[in-house]
Amino acid sequence: MMNLKKSTLFWGLVIAALVIFPFVYDSRSLLIMFTQIFIFSIFAMSYDILLGYTGIVSFGHAMFFGIGAYSTGIFLDRFEPTMMYYLLAILVAAIIAGLVSYIVGLLTLRLKNHFYAMLTLAFAGLFLVGAEKWRSLTMGNDGFTFRTPEIFKDRLLFYFICFGAMLLIFFLLKRFTNSPTGKVLVAIRENEQRAESLGYKVLDYKIIASVIAGVLASFAGSLYGVSLRFVNTSVFTMDMTLDALLMTIIGGVGTLVGPIVGAGLIEFAHHWLTELAKTYPIFERWIIFFGILYILVVMFFPAGIVGTIRQWGTKRFKKARAKKEENQNIAG
Repeated sequence: MMNLKKSTLFWGLVIAALVIFPFVYDSRSLLIMFTQIFIFSIFAMSYDILLGYTGIVSFGHAMFFGIGAYSTGIFLDRFEPTMMYYLLAILVAAIIAGLVSYIVGLLTLRLKNHFYAMLTLAFAGLFLVGAEKWRSLTMGNDGFTFRTPEIFKDRLLFYFICFGAMLLIFFLLKRFTNSPTGKVLVAIRENEQRAESLGYKVLDYKIIASVIAGVLASFAGSLYGVSLRFVNTSVFTMDMTLDALLMTIIGGVGTLVGPIVGAGLIEFAHHWLTELAKTYPIFERWIIFFGILYILVVMFFPAGIVGTIRQWGTKRFKKARAKKEENQNIAG
């Protein structure tokens, strides 16, 4: 109970600090960086539903992110850049992402994980090739810029919109993972055969996880497109999926908080190393230093940062409990 109160207090202070930060520290670059962290946190949390809670490894999660980005860009480019068309773009992206994730899941989730991972990569490749070739709609690899609703042009306001969206999705996913359906997903992750023997339709639950993850990833892609006011085929590349995978693993698989921490660490490291490269040319190869950082995190935090800290806390609690029981036995 005490650990729960401390954890709640800590995260409450973090949220309060993020609310106060833009008013205390006036930095456009940091404001943009934190906005990107919030967007990629949503993307990473969507991936965590697959990997962390259902045990599904996907190499094609970027296709849903790209669907969101392109739907938003095309709607706001072809029609008036109003809030109504933006919300319509989100709805269309969610429907497309939901249908695609349902069809892909239905076709591939019967297979073993490594076969599923490779097939999702193939489907993502199809979307990438389609975006490159359908130049009349997507402008190919060159991409296109588009106007956004007036409300999003204020960086401070957009910061709070993304921050609020991240918090809302976190709490919704928290409720979902603690629901009976979420418990079944965890059971499938731990032992799929046993869950099936208990009478659960494993495929149906996997498809549910896939659809939820796909829809949330499309929403993250929509916010990402608006933040840049530009979209090109890079949103469909393997790099996007790897970013979500690394954020989830570094932060802590199956924690929801972990992907947020992982997104923050990766985006901050990217920003910091890029800024250092302007002064010190050695940091121009920042990806090497980032690789070293990733190796160190994996070595010292094998369950991810949040996961490992939780393990430490659980061990300390068990030791303290065992010691208390031992003292009670001696006293008795």
